[in-house]
Amino acid sequence: MRHVDVAIVGAGILGLAHAYAAARLGKRVLVFEKKPKANGASVRNFGMVWPIGQPHGEMLALSLRSRELWLEILAAARLPYRNTGSLHLTYAADEAEVAQEFAVAAPSLGYRCEWLNPPQTLARSDAVVAEGSLGRLRGSLWSDTELTVDPRQVLAELPGVLPERYGVGFCFGEQARTIESSGSGYLVESAQQQCIAEHVIVCSGEDFQTLYPEDYAASGLTLCKLQMMRTAAQPDGWQLGPSLAAGLTLRFYPAFNICASLPKLAKRIAEETPEYDRWAIHALVSQTADGALTLGDSHEYGLDIDIFNKEEVDDLILNYTLGFLKAPDTRVAERWYGVYAKHPSKPLVVMNPEDRVRIVASPGGSGMTLSFGVGEQSIREMGIA
Repeated sequence: MRHVDVAIVGAGILGLAHAYAAARLGKRVLVFEKKPKANGASVRNFGMVWPIGQPHGEMLALSLRSRELWLEILAAARLPYRNTGSLHLTYAADEAEVAQEFAVAAPSLGYRCEWLNPPQTLARSDAVVAEGSLGRLRGSLWSDTELTVDPRQVLAELPGVLPERYGVGFCFGEQARTIESSGSGYLVESAQQQCIAEHVIVCSGEDFQTLYPEDYAASGLTLCKLQMMRTAAQPDGWQLGPSLAAGLTLRFYPAFNICASLPKLAKRIAEETPEYDRWAIHALVSQTADGALTLGDSHEYGLDIDIFNKEEVDDLILNYTLGFLKAPDTRVAERWYGVYAKHPSKPLVVMNPEDRVRIVASPGGSGMTLSFGVGEQSIREMGIA
């Protein structure tokens, strides 16, 4: 029987972030992960730490703090990352209007961004299409706060770094089946492992059934399925530069809701290209550590997830993306889907089903952006010091 200060259920990025936050304070931490290695939503994403998309106020502050912690753990683990910022490219007049309005209003709210004209944009990235199927480049919104990690590499290597540097224990292939009060702590038990923990944090992703199912059922959480793709490594060390987004993204992330010009853009997209709204498509491009490009994505909501990908959705994503992206090799080498928990209105769901037990769920597709900030916040709010 192991005795620890904090037991964590789930070794996705939320679980790892909570483990790091507790362990860096000197706490004894044990992580239960039901699979031999984490392979859920935490590895099926762009790897983008994306503060520019977060709404101003608490969530923006949390994302910027998360970014600081990312840089800290990446340096400690000697893991590669791309601190290249981001460009939101605009090709239509209403897109440029939204981006310019945001560039004027956002800095006073804590964002680091500015409007770039076409020559300035093209000077930032060789990957930007100057004129193509989306029209003529009108300029871009530049931000320097975005960075990219390779999620597959990070999720594979951090569980080796955290034990070595901070003494975190991991039980892979062990589903935490029960959490029961036991004296002054909680007994956390899987098929072959058990521990007594003073505090328990559940970061079980899309698993709403195993632990505290009644709390999940009452939470309003649903699931979101996204489709994504990846190219092979680009030849000759070609670099993407800043991660790229375009007009569709402006109507997707809540940060841009401050713009009075946004409804006009959203209305035009809904009328001219309703298929983008049907599958909640916006297009992002990031680059992995080995030089491959990650492309996506779409969003389908509901508890009954379709396990089959839709070719038409991939085609819509690709056709739009190639309207603003030029790269040596845009052939698709991999396709996949991911599933994450999502709340219809809350950017983050935190539940406390018992004293000193916390469920942290649904950073709403912003897990890489928010996790380390959320982990630190949880440890602080639970009084683990």
